[in-house]
This record gives sequence, structure tokens and C-alpha cells, in this order.
Amino acid sequence: MRSIWNGAISFGLVSIPIKLMNATESHSVSFRQIHTEDGGRIRYRKVCELEDREVTQDEIGKAYEDADGSMIPITDDDLSHLPIPTARTIEIVAFVPEERIDPLQMGSAYYLAASGAPAAKPYTLLREALKRSNRVAIAKFALRGRERLGMLRVVGDAIAMHGLLWPDEVRAPEGLAPDTDVTVRDQELDLADALMDTLGEIDLADLHDEYREALEEVIAAKAAGETPPETPEPATPGKVLDLMAALENSVRAARESRGGEEPGDAGDAGDAGDAADAGKAEVRTLPQRATPSRRTPKETGGKKSTSTAKKTAAKKAEAKKSTATAAGKPTAKSGRAAKKTTGQGAAKKTAGRSTAAKSTAAKTTASRSTSKSAAKKTASRKRSA
Repeated sequence: MRSIWNGAISFGLVSIPIKLMNATESHSVSFRQIHTEDGGRIRYRKVCELEDREVTQDEIGKAYEDADGSMIPITDDDLSHLPIPTARTIEIVAFVPEERIDPLQMGSAYYLAASGAPAAKPYTLLREALKRSNRVAIAKFALRGRERLGMLRVVGDAIAMHGLLWPDEVRAPEGLAPDTDVTVRDQELDLADALMDTLGEIDLADLHDEYREALEEVIAAKAAGETPPETPEPATPGKVLDLMAALENSVRAARESRGGEEPGDAGDAGDAGDAADAGKAEVRTLPQRATPSRRTPKETGGKKSTSTAKKTAAKKAEAKKSTATAAGKPTAKSGRAAKKTTGQGAAKKTAGRSTAAKSTAAKTTASRSTSKSAAKKTASRKRSA
């Protein structure tokens, strides 16, 4: 790569000699202006107004036009001796997190290459310091006649610099948002999320300039004397009045283009569509979709819908099940109670028999004791006589 600027990076008291190269290139097809009647080239000639003659590049310099129209010549020597420290130096002024940089400020991209062996060590030091800190360097430098703002970051094993616009060069987005009150419903956001999930991510390396490729085919065909390929007419989008329907169709088309539904997204759009209740998007004043009225059996000629019949059958089945369950439980309880009662009766009878036996035995013992007592009394009386 050819360097477009030579200077140094000022990193505190460390100076790193570097070369500045363009990091990007344009692949766009360029055209020349021609005379349509004979194909002759149309060229611009640089003519001096005072002498009315064409001048060469060596005779052309720079000048600043004052308010009164007078020209103030500015030479390259004047620009190289500007009283600023960034004339030949990229002066680092701060280190900040990369997310602090507004993408609106970012402009041209450059690569910074170490200039010579002495610059290798400090260049590597700055690169590794940026890596470890996860920050970017904010710098000021002068290029093409003006001082600029830049951001240094690590790209691979090199240091890249993005030109930044000054903060006052970025316009505020005032008056760009819709000036009317717009309500976005949750159902619409759900469908938008489903669409984003379906589209998913993409490797930017897979993207290419289809316009340039088509243009090159046209040029090649005309150069070979062939008829240029015809470009199919783009589909004319209809006037979208229903945002919900547009989102649903977008999700469906995205899934079809990706070969079907993707994991995790199968029911998102459908659920969101069902929850939408067939409503219109509220970003425009539109009539609401007609909601089917609920008709009574009389209005429908005494015929119930299929869903109603199913619900009624389900309720009857549930009622039968409840009745059977209710009838079964008491029977089981009654059986258990009967067994329990029978057991208790048997136990009482056994206890009664045992008590009766004990009572009879006691009476027999008492009778025997009475007989013995009477015998003893009779013997005593005989002895006394």
C-alpha cells in the first residue's frame, strides 16, 4: 500500500514514526463523459481567466477567496509551518471506551504502519496497551490543509485510525421524528421481534455489491456486441394499510426464504398474531376490522356451531365422570363401614361370652364356699352336744 502521509504518533513523551495508508478502496464503476453524436471525450480544461489560456498543473496553486472576492494565496510551505503541534504529528489526547464514540462521527479509515526499525518497539507497546485496556485513543492530526479528529484502535496486528467529525459538525436530529402521537402495541412489537429473530444474523463477508456486478455484465455484453441482459421489473409494493398484516407477511416470507421455521421462532409470530385480535395498526387512522358477532341459536336457525357442540359434549362428559366418581366413593366407604361394624359386633360378642363365663365360674366358686361353711357349722354343733 502507498503511504499518503508521513509523520509520528505522539504518545506522551514517546514518539512513534509512522506512515499513513488508506484502509479502504472503492470498487464502484466510473464513467467518462462523451459527446453522444460521435462518442468523443468531453474534457475540462483549466484556463486562467485573466490570460484566457490553458495552464498546466505546475502553474496551479491554492488561494482563499475573501469576502470581497479577492484571492489570498496559500502555499504548501505556509501549510507545513502552521502553528499547531499536529502539523506532522498524530497527537493522542485521551483514551476512552469505544462505545463512547458516536458512529455518526466516524469517517475515513486509515492504517498506521511503523516507519523503520526504531518504531517497532513503541508501535507494539501502544498496540498492546490498547488491547489490554479495551479502549481507543482519541487523537488530533492535520491532513489536507485542516486539523482533524481521529480514533485509534487495534485491527489484527496493526493500528487503524478512523477520521472523526468534530462534535459541532454532527447535526442534531431535530424535527425528524413523527410529530403525531403514535401508539405501538405489544402485539406489533412481538411480530417485529419475530421478524428480527427470523432474519437472524449474517456474516458481512457474504454481502456483495449486486448493482456493480449487474453493471459489469451490461458493459461486458455491449463490449462483445451482444444484447445486455434484461433486468426483471421490481415488484411494486402495494399500499400498506394494515401494519399487523404487513408484519405477519414479512415473517412468513422471511421464514420461507430461509427454508422454513428456525428453532425457537416456530410459534412466535402465530402467538402474536392470535393475540393481536385481528386489530389494525394504530399508526394510521383506519377502521377496525369487523369482529364476528356472536349469534344465538335462534338467530342461526337453532343450529349450534361445531365449537359450541364440542364444548357442550365436553361438559356432559365431565358431568358424567363427576357423577360416577361421586357414586363410587360412598360405596367404598359404606363397604369399609360395614366391615368395621361387623368386626366391632364380633368383638362385642366375644367379650360378652368371656364375661358370662367369668360370672358362672364366680358363682360356682361362691356356692362351693357356702357349702363348706355350712358343713363346718354342723360339725361344730355335734361336738358341743
